[in-house]
Amino acid sequence: MSTRHGLLALLARGPRHGSRLRAEFEARTGGAWPLGVGQVRTALARLERDGAVVQEGVDEAGHALYALTEAGRAELRAWFARPVERAGPPRDELAVKLALAVGAPCADVQEVVEAQRRHVTQALHEHVRQRAEVLSGAPGGPDRIARLLVLEQRICDAEAEVRRLDHCEARVLRLTRAAEAGE
Repeated sequence: MSTRHGLLALLARGPRHGSRLRAEFEARTGGAWPLGVGQVRTALARLERDGAVVQEGVDEAGHALYALTEAGRAELRAWFARPVERAGPPRDELAVKLALAVGAPCADVQEVVEAQRRHVTQALHEHVRQRAEVLSGAPGGPDRIARLLVLEQRICDAEAEVRRLDHCEARVLRLTRAAEAGE
């Protein structure tokens, strides 16, 4: 996802200034993709240059308000209609760490796996706690639903990583035992 499309999506709800866009973006995504003030300013300048947004006055504090143009709405509709490409595997530090730990004299692969499992399990518990907290609140609008979607993605990712670690641990044990037995 690009910052560009995230800002367009928020502007679809009406004119906003940069600081509000940044705050709403982080609230909506639960901080999953933090934005800096400079990123927002740069993205808004490019969107304006490309005709996707226009400045539409200022708010009571003197902040420039940005609004979607028809070209911006069309770009946003096209973005929502396009599937997310998973072109190549993302760089995965854990996969590299495990691969390099195999045979490294200063590393025990099982200890690496266990340390990661503890870390991911703690994160999983925290995500589940946060989801329960959101669900226990009053019914909310789009912001609550968005927060739940982000938390549930984090939960699914953590659960998948725990399964992956279980698989890695079992594979390493099988291969180690086979090597020790001379197979």
